[in-house]
Amino acid sequence: MVSGGTYGTEEIVHGAGYGRGILILFLTPILWCLPTAYMIGELSSAIPAEGGYYAWVRRALGNFWGFQEAWLSLIASIFDMAIYPTLFVAYLTHLFPSFGQNHRGLMVSVAVVAGCALLNISGVRVVATTSLWLFAALSAPFVVICFVAPLRHGALASAAPPSASTVGLLGGILIAMWNYMGWDNASTIATEVDRPQSTYPRAILCAVLIVSLTYIVPVAAVALTGLPAGAWETGSWADIAGILGGDWLRVALVFGGLFSAFGMLNALMMSYSRLPLAMAQDGMLPSVFAKVHPRTGAPWVAIGVGAIGWAACLGLDLERLVTIDILLSGASVLLEFAALVALRYREPDLARPFRVPGGKAGAWLAGVCPMLLLGIAAFHGQRETVLGVSALAVGVLLIFAGVLAYWLNGLVKPEGWIASAPEVSPEEE
Repeated sequence: MVSGGTYGTEEIVHGAGYGRGILILFLTPILWCLPTAYMIGELSSAIPAEGGYYAWVRRALGNFWGFQEAWLSLIASIFDMAIYPTLFVAYLTHLFPSFGQNHRGLMVSVAVVAGCALLNISGVRVVATTSLWLFAALSAPFVVICFVAPLRHGALASAAPPSASTVGLLGGILIAMWNYMGWDNASTIATEVDRPQSTYPRAILCAVLIVSLTYIVPVAAVALTGLPAGAWETGSWADIAGILGGDWLRVALVFGGLFSAFGMLNALMMSYSRLPLAMAQDGMLPSVFAKVHPRTGAPWVAIGVGAIGWAACLGLDLERLVTIDILLSGASVLLEFAALVALRYREPDLARPFRVPGGKAGAWLAGVCPMLLLGIAAFHGQRETVLGVSALAVGVLLIFAGVLAYWLNGLVKPEGWIASAPEVSPEEE
């Protein structure tokens, strides 16, 4: 639920160049992913509850902050989920340019969202199996590129014209952060995972290494060809594949891009739909969101309503979607780091099969680098605009809207929460 493969990294190269781009792709997992992975490893092993990060924050910091965690994640998902249909159409137009005209691309994006919703209602096992096959399919063209590109050393110095992309260095850093985000998404389906206390830490730490390699190695391979960094833009992997391997590789990579976007949307829809389910079970949302499919157990109401919301931002460009997504998702990740620290003090005897090293000091320090990177995102957010308003202002308004939503919820449902925070023993499976 983090990486859809190398697709989406093009703007990093355009904004930062090859050397700095590879350095960003190398440092981001160290400064951003590893601290987050360690945090999630501890919390998911100690509290493997439905709703994941929402349950952690609620247990550690109380109902108000638990609601804010869920609010930030769900609002961020509206922007995040619009990115993948956008990438889907971007790659589709490399094969069929007519889909970039009129409203055809928008109609395709809506169809992709609807298709993923139907697949998710079919159940979590179908989603998991499909995602594994999609990952294998989308990775294959890049394996070919990694072998072919070094054989064309310096041959592509004038092979492509400059792109129309306007992404700069800061934009490239933000897109790298987005490419490495989402480590907490799998936690929301903890009750549907075998042995989550041991499965999550191992899987997350292995995934950090695998994801980093799938980003860095292909970019480094193409750098050897001499292709100008200014020629890169979203979808450029298809053009590069065509230059290096001909039409067959170009077509294969475009289909890989389609699989990537569809697979990420498919997997994330599974994760995000569990938040309304968990909140409804807690009495924070109407009970209709707790309805599940009688055969598959999928929260079909949450999936259907979510799909409508996720389609709302189709049409915004990639950099604006990424900027707002990082601001909101980043705020929710900081709450998770706060929950990590709070539980070390409030529940020191809580069984933790996996633990962030360094004691309480280690728990505090784990969130420092992610916080600094989010500061860069906030600075960049001042420069991006949505409907004439800076992306930072949009993000701040949406964050404060969560406080208002909590207050309104208290007016509508004065009896409050109907369930206490889940007490989960690490020995329970």
